[in-house]
Amino acid sequence: METDPIPFETFASFERITAEAPLLYAEPPAWAAAAHAIVIDEQVHYLWAEKKTEDCWVLMHSWAPTSDPTAVCHDPRNPIVGPAKGGFDSRDVEYPFPFHNPADGRYYMYYLGNQTMPRCKQTGLLVSDGDLGSWERMGSEPVVSRTGNHEESGCSHPSIAVDNDTIHMVYTGERPAPTERRKILYNVPTICHATAPISDPAHVIKNPANPVFCGSGQAWDRYGVREAEVLKGPGYFDLFYGGYDGAVWTIGHVRTRDFIEFEPNPHNPIFTPSSDPQAWDSSGLLTPQVFVMNGAYYMIYAGLKGTGWNRVSEVQSGLAIARI
Repeated sequence: METDPIPFETFASFERITAEAPLLYAEPPAWAAAAHAIVIDEQVHYLWAEKKTEDCWVLMHSWAPTSDPTAVCHDPRNPIVGPAKGGFDSRDVEYPFPFHNPADGRYYMYYLGNQTMPRCKQTGLLVSDGDLGSWERMGSEPVVSRTGNHEESGCSHPSIAVDNDTIHMVYTGERPAPTERRKILYNVPTICHATAPISDPAHVIKNPANPVFCGSGQAWDRYGVREAEVLKGPGYFDLFYGGYDGAVWTIGHVRTRDFIEFEPNPHNPIFTPSSDPQAWDSSGLLTPQVFVMNGAYYMIYAGLKGTGWNRVSEVQSGLAIARI
């Protein structure tokens, strides 16, 4: 008998743990964003990206005990990965998504790489033997490179879930917005899907139906969907993503069995900016990774305070909880 899916109501019940101050902080104008978590034994490790004052991104590593996930310690080796001297990630490295590979017992991390000219977001792969502050590049080429009009500007912001012997990846495809839409949003982001065998995480094969998800059809995400995060639940893959209504990015949830049909959460958007105008996450939300820890669902997310994600604003990372 098939196990019941996680109720929609569960994912509509996230409460802020870090309402008063962010979990991960960088002194403005630097950003602390694109954060992801992985639980190993009694520690939760945070892999995140700092947008430096010179407008380039580097990868960072921090950790906390699972008993108090807000008691963050920072790796003294930070930044742990910087841009390469040449190639697809010579300007930025960000959006790190770490995971344990049951095939070989090693840790891998997909990440966003960006070059100087022409700018284009593509996806690379790092590997570690267990020290999450020490990573090596798996080659100098992206494992997900842009193809098709829907990826003209980029194909990255990766998130994965392992199901049996298959890695399922969701990522954001981006293309320039048509002239008449650029006052609303500079690009057209959509959600794409790809797979790789656990025996070879670098061998990523894109879904020929991409983009697989362009929005729920509701007003709250009608102008764009991006930075989807995937969680393997009973019977379904649960996707959490940023949706744009033309003014504010908020967090929504859909679930799918096959990356063909998507069932939206009737409570969407499930997580919205703080109602306190002085709060650090009062202007928008993105990067909603949901993970299991301490018998509950946690969401690590990016919060905006300011006028926009591509302008002079403050972006930090926070933590929320939904109890099972």
